[in-house]
Amino acid sequence: MAKVPAVTNRLKYQYQSELKPRLMKDLKLSNPNQVPKLDKVVVSVGLGRGKDDKRLMEAAVNTLRKITGQQPIQTLARKSIASFKLRDGQPVGLKVTLRQDKMYEFIDRLINVVLPRVRDFHGVNYRSFDGHGNYSLGFEDQSIWPELSFDDTTVSHGIEVTMITSTDSDKRAKALLASFGLPFSKQENRNG
Repeated sequence: MAKVPAVTNRLKYQYQSELKPRLMKDLKLSNPNQVPKLDKVVVSVGLGRGKDDKRLMEAAVNTLRKITGQQPIQTLARKSIASFKLRDGQPVGLKVTLRQDKMYEFIDRLINVVLPRVRDFHGVNYRSFDGHGNYSLGFEDQSIWPELSFDDTTVSHGIEVTMITSTDSDKRAKALLASFGLPFSKQENRNG
Protein backbone atom coordinates (compact mmCIF):
# COMPACT_ATOMS: atom_id res chain seq x y z
CA MET A 1 0.00 0.00 0.00
CA ALA A 2 1.41 3.41 -0.98
CA LYS A 3 2.15 5.95 1.70
CA VAL A 4 -0.07 9.03 1.50
CA PRO A 5 2.01 12.25 1.51
CA ALA A 6 1.35 14.70 4.30
CA VAL A 7 -0.72 17.72 3.36
CA THR A 8 1.46 20.80 3.05
CA ASN A 9 0.57 24.40 2.65
CA ARG A 10 0.41 25.64 -0.96
CA LEU A 11 2.82 28.55 -0.45
CA LYS A 12 5.27 26.44 1.59
CA TYR A 13 5.32 23.76 -1.10
CA GLN A 14 5.78 26.38 -3.83
CA TYR A 15 8.67 27.95 -1.89
CA GLN A 16 10.47 24.63 -1.42
CA SER A 17 9.93 23.28 -4.94
CA GLU A 18 10.04 26.40 -7.20
CA LEU A 19 10.93 29.62 -5.44
CA LYS A 20 13.98 28.50 -3.45
CA PRO A 21 15.91 27.23 -6.53
CA ARG A 22 14.89 30.34 -8.49
CA LEU A 23 16.02 32.67 -5.68
CA MET A 24 19.32 30.82 -5.42
CA LYS A 25 19.92 31.40 -9.13
CA ASP A 26 18.65 35.02 -9.21
CA LEU A 27 20.62 36.11 -6.14
CA LYS A 28 23.73 34.20 -7.34
CA LEU A 29 24.08 32.16 -4.16
CA SER A 30 26.35 29.12 -4.04
CA ASN A 31 24.98 27.50 -0.87
CA PRO A 32 21.26 26.53 -0.57
CA ASN A 33 21.39 27.53 3.11
CA GLN A 34 22.05 31.14 2.06
CA VAL A 35 18.67 31.42 0.33
CA PRO A 36 16.44 33.75 2.36
CA LYS A 37 13.43 32.21 4.05
CA LEU A 38 10.59 33.40 6.22
CA ASP A 39 11.35 32.67 9.89
CA LYS A 40 8.20 33.96 11.57
CA VAL A 41 5.33 36.42 11.26
CA VAL A 42 4.23 38.60 14.17
CA VAL A 43 0.70 40.02 14.05
CA SER A 44 0.14 42.75 16.63
CA VAL A 45 -2.33 45.36 17.81
CA GLY A 46 -1.22 48.41 19.78
CA LEU A 47 -3.86 49.66 22.18
CA GLY A 48 -2.48 53.19 22.48
CA ARG A 49 -4.86 55.56 24.23
CA GLY A 50 -7.43 52.81 24.60
CA LYS A 51 -5.22 50.73 26.90
CA ASP A 52 -7.78 51.10 29.70
CA ASP A 53 -10.80 50.41 27.44
CA LYS A 54 -12.04 46.85 28.09
CA ARG A 55 -14.18 46.88 24.93
CA LEU A 56 -11.17 47.67 22.72
CA MET A 57 -9.10 44.96 24.41
CA GLU A 58 -11.85 42.36 23.85
CA ALA A 59 -12.28 43.41 20.21
CA ALA A 60 -8.51 43.20 19.58
CA VAL A 61 -8.24 39.76 21.23
CA ASN A 62 -11.21 38.53 19.16
CA THR A 63 -9.73 39.94 15.93
CA LEU A 64 -6.30 38.37 16.43
CA ARG A 65 -7.80 35.04 17.47
CA LYS A 66 -10.01 34.89 14.36
CA ILE A 67 -7.44 35.97 11.76
CA THR A 68 -4.51 33.92 13.10
CA GLY A 69 -6.14 30.92 14.76
CA GLN A 70 -4.08 31.44 17.93
CA GLN A 71 -4.68 33.06 21.29
CA PRO A 72 -2.83 36.42 21.51
CA ILE A 73 -0.59 37.38 24.40
CA GLN A 74 -0.46 40.79 26.05
CA THR A 75 2.56 43.02 25.59
CA LEU A 76 3.41 45.03 28.68
CA ALA A 77 5.07 48.41 29.17
CA ARG A 78 8.74 48.04 30.11
CA LYS A 79 8.99 51.34 31.98
CA SER A 80 6.78 54.04 33.42
CA ILE A 81 6.26 57.27 31.44
CA ALA A 82 4.29 59.87 33.41
CA SER A 83 3.46 62.09 30.42
CA PHE A 84 1.70 59.15 28.73
CA LYS A 85 0.08 58.02 32.01
CA LEU A 86 1.85 54.70 31.55
CA ARG A 87 3.04 52.46 34.36
CA ASP A 88 5.60 49.68 34.21
CA GLY A 89 3.86 46.34 33.58
CA GLN A 90 0.66 47.89 32.19
CA PRO A 91 -0.81 46.17 29.06
CA VAL A 92 -0.08 48.25 25.92
CA GLY A 93 -0.87 45.78 23.14
CA LEU A 94 -1.42 42.24 21.94
CA LYS A 95 0.58 39.99 19.64
CA VAL A 96 0.59 36.58 18.01
CA THR A 97 3.70 34.87 16.62
CA LEU A 98 3.11 32.50 13.71
CA ARG A 99 5.63 29.90 12.55
CA GLN A 100 5.80 26.98 10.10
CA ASP A 101 2.53 26.02 8.35
CA LYS A 102 0.35 28.64 10.08
CA MET A 103 2.81 31.34 9.01
CA TYR A 104 2.73 30.29 5.33
CA GLU A 105 -1.06 29.94 5.37
CA PHE A 106 -1.42 33.42 6.90
CA ILE A 107 0.93 35.04 4.35
CA ASP A 108 -0.90 33.28 1.51
CA ARG A 109 -4.25 34.70 2.72
CA LEU A 110 -2.72 38.13 3.30
CA ILE A 111 -1.34 38.38 -0.24
CA ASN A 112 -4.20 36.74 -2.17
CA VAL A 113 -7.29 37.71 -0.17
CA VAL A 114 -6.67 40.64 2.20
CA LEU A 115 -4.50 43.01 0.13
CA PRO A 116 -6.88 42.97 -2.88
CA ARG A 117 -9.65 44.11 -0.50
CA VAL A 118 -7.75 47.27 0.52
CA ARG A 119 -9.39 50.35 -0.96
CA ASP A 120 -7.24 52.38 -3.42
CA PHE A 121 -4.43 49.85 -3.15
CA HIS A 122 -1.40 50.55 -5.36
CA GLY A 123 1.09 48.14 -3.80
CA VAL A 124 2.99 47.98 -0.53
CA ASN A 125 5.74 50.44 0.35
CA TYR A 126 9.34 49.28 -0.21
CA ARG A 127 10.56 51.64 2.54
CA SER A 128 8.93 49.53 5.25
CA PHE A 129 12.01 47.31 5.56
CA ASP A 130 13.95 47.84 8.78
CA GLY A 131 17.48 47.54 7.37
CA HIS A 132 17.88 43.98 8.68
CA GLY A 133 15.67 42.10 6.20
CA ASN A 134 12.39 42.36 8.14
CA TYR A 135 9.25 43.91 6.65
CA SER A 136 6.34 45.58 8.47
CA LEU A 137 2.93 46.25 7.02
CA GLY A 138 0.24 48.22 8.85
CA PHE A 139 -3.53 48.33 8.39
CA GLU A 140 -5.65 51.16 9.83
CA ASP A 141 -8.80 49.05 10.02
CA GLN A 142 -9.45 45.36 10.62
CA SER A 143 -12.58 45.19 8.43
CA ILE A 144 -10.61 44.01 5.36
CA TRP A 145 -10.05 40.56 6.90
CA PRO A 146 -12.68 38.13 5.56
CA GLU A 147 -12.72 36.11 8.80
CA LEU A 148 -14.37 39.00 10.65
CA SER A 149 -18.10 39.70 10.58
CA PHE A 150 -19.65 43.17 10.70
CA ASP A 151 -20.20 42.82 14.46
CA ASP A 152 -16.49 42.07 14.94
CA THR A 153 -15.53 45.37 13.32
CA THR A 154 -17.73 47.78 15.29
CA VAL A 155 -14.75 48.75 17.50
CA SER A 156 -12.12 49.82 14.98
CA HIS A 157 -8.39 49.31 15.59
CA GLY A 158 -5.25 48.90 13.53
CA ILE A 159 -3.21 45.77 12.89
CA GLU A 160 0.49 45.44 12.14
CA VAL A 161 2.02 42.43 10.38
CA THR A 162 5.81 41.99 10.66
CA MET A 163 7.55 39.39 8.49
CA ILE A 164 10.90 38.29 9.93
CA THR A 165 13.28 36.72 7.39
CA SER A 166 16.52 34.78 7.76
CA THR A 167 18.59 37.38 5.88
CA ASP A 168 20.09 40.70 6.99
CA SER A 169 19.80 42.16 3.49
CA ASP A 170 16.71 44.19 2.56
CA LYS A 171 17.40 43.43 -1.11
CA ARG A 172 17.32 39.66 -0.53
CA ALA A 173 14.26 39.95 1.72
CA LYS A 174 12.45 41.99 -0.95
CA ALA A 175 13.30 39.31 -3.54
CA LEU A 176 11.85 36.64 -1.21
CA LEU A 177 8.63 38.54 -0.49
CA ALA A 178 8.19 39.52 -4.16
CA SER A 179 8.57 35.84 -5.14
CA PHE A 180 5.71 35.04 -2.72
CA GLY A 181 3.61 37.56 -4.65
CA LEU A 182 3.71 40.55 -2.27
CA PRO A 183 2.92 43.46 -4.62
CA PHE A 184 5.41 46.29 -4.16
CA SER A 185 4.27 49.66 -5.52
CA LYS A 186 5.39 50.46 -9.07
CA GLN A 187 6.75 53.90 -8.19
CA GLU A 188 9.22 52.54 -5.65
CA ASN A 189 10.26 49.63 -7.88
CA ARG A 190 11.86 52.17 -10.21
CA ASN A 191 13.90 53.57 -7.33
CA GLY A 192 14.71 50.35 -5.47
